[in-house]
Amino acid sequence: MAKKRKGARKASADGTKLVAANRRARFHYHLDDKQEAGLVLTGTEVKAAREGGVNLTDSYVRIKNGEAFLVGCHFSPYSSASQAANHEPVRDRKLLLHRRELDKLDAALREKGQTLLVTRLYFREGRLKAEVCVGRGKKDHDKRAAIKERAVKKEMDRAMKTYR
Repeated sequence: MAKKRKGARKASADGTKLVAANRRARFHYHLDDKQEAGLVLTGTEVKAAREGGVNLTDSYVRIKNGEAFLVGCHFSPYSSASQAANHEPVRDRKLLLHRRELDKLDAALREKGQTLLVTRLYFREGRLKAEVCVGRGKKDHDKRAAIKERAVKKEMDRAMKTYR
């Protein structure tokens, strides 16, 4: 029996099991449109994802030749597989989207300053899904304002807690 990794999570109420989340994307980008996409993976990649061995940091989506690819996502090698049978940790992985969804994302990507990001990877009904979002980069002053707003909210919550 393989040892559970620290990143593995339980299924939520809606039947999805979160594998990885790109929390920094919300800090660095204004996120707009969301699409759910499937991934084309090998067996050891799926098993590594079930163990929680996925890192979305610095990953993004690229559209080339009418197909979407996840670039820069790291799937850790599966612990129970031999070295010869294991997968390459970082490679371009094809995303499965309908044509109209691809066209919509491609049109959004053509606007200046837009990028496509994967914000979450999760299992739904036994299949690994990716949440693809259109993002526009935040300026430094926007990031500072978000930090300040978070600090003020935390202080207010702390103050409210003492009055209860």
